[in-house]
Amino acid sequence: MSNNPPPRPQGHQLPPMELPSDLQVEYVNLVRIAHSPSELVFDFAQMLPGVPVAKVQSRIVMSPLGAKLLYMALGENLTKFETAFGEIHIPGGLSLADYLFRPPEKPPEKSPEA
Repeated sequence: MSNNPPPRPQGHQLPPMELPSDLQVEYVNLVRIAHSPSELVFDFAQMLPGVPVAKVQSRIVMSPLGAKLLYMALGENLTKFETAFGEIHIPGGLSLADYLFRPPEKPPEKSPEA
């Protein structure tokens, strides 16, 4: 049995989408994910330097099927992005918050050679 998704019917297209003129666009850099047997809850938040609490900007609730399809679409699009623009490097050692909001440590200065 294959783990490949079933092929999409020929000519299958997503419906057109309309963006409302009053749409509020939010920058987020943190997501908390919770789940129950019937849904996944994504709390998208904004974490700012010096602010101890991240502010949730949006909550999205999805079915497990919808979340799985989002996961697959996100993977496909990240692959396309990295093909076009290069690999996205995930910082190691520090938390993502440390990487985003603290300046990098300066390398030790070399002593003058005699």
